[in-house]
Amino acid sequence: MRIFSIPKLLLGLVLFGIIFGWMAFEKQSLPSRELSFGVTFTPRYARYLKLDWQKTYIQMLDNLQVRNLRLPSYWDVLEPQKRQFNFTETDFLLTEAGKRGARVILVVGVRQPRWPECHIPGWAKDLPAEEKQKEALILVQKVLERYKDNKSVWAWQVENEPFLTAFGEGCSFLDKKFLERELKLVRSISKKPVIMTDSGELGFWVTSMQMSDIFGTTVYRKVYGQLLGYATYPIPPFFYSGKSNLARNLFAQNNRKTIIVELQAEPWFANGDFVLAKEQAKIFTTGDLKNYTNFAKKTGFDEIYFWGVEWWYFMADQGHPEYLDYAKTLFKSETNL
Repeated sequence: MRIFSIPKLLLGLVLFGIIFGWMAFEKQSLPSRELSFGVTFTPRYARYLKLDWQKTYIQMLDNLQVRNLRLPSYWDVLEPQKRQFNFTETDFLLTEAGKRGARVILVVGVRQPRWPECHIPGWAKDLPAEEKQKEALILVQKVLERYKDNKSVWAWQVENEPFLTAFGEGCSFLDKKFLERELKLVRSISKKPVIMTDSGELGFWVTSMQMSDIFGTTVYRKVYGQLLGYATYPIPPFFYSGKSNLARNLFAQNNRKTIIVELQAEPWFANGDFVLAKEQAKIFTTGDLKNYTNFAKKTGFDEIYFWGVEWWYFMADQGHPEYLDYAKTLFKSETNL
């Protein structure tokens, strides 16, 4: 029998009440405020889409004028062979961001954006858990020491949704004790804020908030499951802000704020299958992109990072520039309201 902790049980009960309480109220508009939009960019996904990742990245910075970035530091890219480090990819990303005065959240650790989540080099995959943890911390230390004084990097995201244990491959060795050691290491090297993330729809958030300075939630609207097929989460925007305020005020008062680190801005493919561009445009329309953006605005969070910028460029190459065209109106706006 599974035993739930008191904080999680209380949070779950209150959130249950929040959802039904919300249904009793008419939709209210939030006061005008300045929003900050950004993107998560991963060279790995750009290559998967057959894009020139460096060219796409520069176009994103110059033509789309993105100035808020969340960037990965994949273990298998940085250390393809034991103790043989290659920072070429990350150096390029940060150098070009710095030239344009962009702000960067650098993700450090084993769990990183994009499947399979835990990007472990071949030489480390079969190591015992304790040895794998030791090697992972060596990598984190190398990354922190190399980029701690980089002016573009304003925050470290430590791991990516580390408590979403049902999602990802090869991540079972990342337990809470390891995360505590990892956080202690990061804070001993740099005083920059630490971000931890969790699923907006499936996570409890409490532990991630308690362990970090800033909390990052994901916001997904239309997902695919084996039983139901495509389904849209029946969750109002207020769910996220209510959940954030509740978790912070009751259990994590040290946590400063909540941001959206992943706003779904591309399709979720059934079984991970990649389909033709014309079919992708049906699965995820520009109307979806606009609706999801407006949904995120109504959460009340003032910092929003889109998930799928590489896909926008892929679709533009396939004769569907409308996603990029809409995004340009957001990033070139001064207030983004």
